[in-house]
Amino acid sequence: MPVIDNSTYVPPPMLRSGHALTIWASCRRKLPYDWQPWFSTVRLRTPDGDFFDVDCLPARPDRRSDSAVILSHGLEGNSRRPYVRGMAEAFRAMGWDALARNFRGCSGEPNLTPGMYHGGQTCDLHQTVLYAQSLGYRTLALVGFSMGGNQTLKYVGEDPDRVPSSVCAAVGVSTPCDLEASAEMLARPSRLPYMAYFLKTLRAKIREKHRRFPDLVDSSPLWRVFSFEVFDNLYTAPLHGFRNAHDYWRRASSLPVLAGARLPVLILNALDDPFLAPRCFPVELAQRSSLLTLEMPRHGGHVGFVSANPARYWSETRTVRFVADIVGAA
Repeated sequence: MPVIDNSTYVPPPMLRSGHALTIWASCRRKLPYDWQPWFSTVRLRTPDGDFFDVDCLPARPDRRSDSAVILSHGLEGNSRRPYVRGMAEAFRAMGWDALARNFRGCSGEPNLTPGMYHGGQTCDLHQTVLYAQSLGYRTLALVGFSMGGNQTLKYVGEDPDRVPSSVCAAVGVSTPCDLEASAEMLARPSRLPYMAYFLKTLRAKIREKHRRFPDLVDSSPLWRVFSFEVFDNLYTAPLHGFRNAHDYWRRASSLPVLAGARLPVLILNALDDPFLAPRCFPVELAQRSSLLTLEMPRHGGHVGFVSANPARYWSETRTVRFVADIVGAA
């Protein structure tokens, strides 16, 4: 499939750096619609005694569509973030329902186990797919952002026999498909504001875990956590069965298993994304694959494909078009 390096995306004139696009999309985007009258939240119980919440947003209030998109947010995000809502609205305009899942502990209520979620956790996505099938959806698309993109791509590649035939396509937006390389990029001094943003809420969650599980989670080393390597060594790895941070990053990355996907995959990774290292752009893999499309706009930042119309960013239009082409061809 093609490697697209002459993408059609053109940023607004005043937002031509990856940092500016990233920050604007995260902090300044205002959506003109309200989900409140439309959506409902479903709590799914997991086999290990935990739970996660899924926001369900129908395209029409009076009946369920035959098709749905399952959306997976990024690190320390949630289903109500503008980039999730914007993508949901783009699919709703196509007549698709949207199921926006929250990672464990990200829907406003602490989860029940010592662990939370991690970049390679695919069991909850699989459970969401099965739940969607139980509702009667005959066609499903998977779209993930950042860490959620890595989970999505890992899900379709690591065990393709597990993925139901109703899943027609998968899209990763700003996906760190090599978590180790991305962590090294974010450890640079110039990325310190991003690290501070993520670690603020992660530290708060670890303090809450210590309060509830004092024998399993020690919050005393938090004072020296200023990078993902330290945080993942202290918490992510031991709480989720990895030897250390590097073992976690390597085993949780989607890049080593992407070639196993048996359905069309689109990766939208901007070349100026401040979170992504060169290894997060699998050019050679895409050139060899008949199913993987890698699109690399010159601009876009991290989940920051800003358009003049705040109700529809370029990444949303591109994703919907990709899925519509797949379904139309089928």
